[in-house]
Amino acid sequence: MILPYLFIADSFNKGRGVFTSENISAGTIIEISPVIVMSKKERVMLDQTLLHDYIFEWGKKKNQCCLALGYVSVYNHSYQSNCEYEMDYDEELISIKTMRYIKAGEELSINYNGDWDNKKTLWFDTK
Repeated sequence: MILPYLFIADSFNKGRGVFTSENISAGTIIEISPVIVMSKKERVMLDQTLLHDYIFEWGKKKNQCCLALGYVSVYNHSYQSNCEYEMDYDEELISIKTMRYIKAGEELSINYNGDWDNKKTLWFDTK
């Protein structure tokens, strides 16, 4: 499920991103997408490809990874993200929920650390 007013567009200095054409209230689930779960061995191979930037750690022990379908892998990172993702390991789903009111035209972002307000420096910011 992806709300019909979400769309993909160019994001300044970030490639593509997910945007909204309508205002969205805080606490709204805007997407629920299935994932393709892969093993630790497959993760090693994926880390050698461009897909490394689009996969998520997966499982309670974080010993697997997954590729989310839908728009999930296109949300850009922000340390002050306006959305949060939640993983459902049993159903193999990732859902995206807004954390505050979002205006039409605004880019939707998630924090790649897992928690929407986590300030821990990520691998691509250490260069």
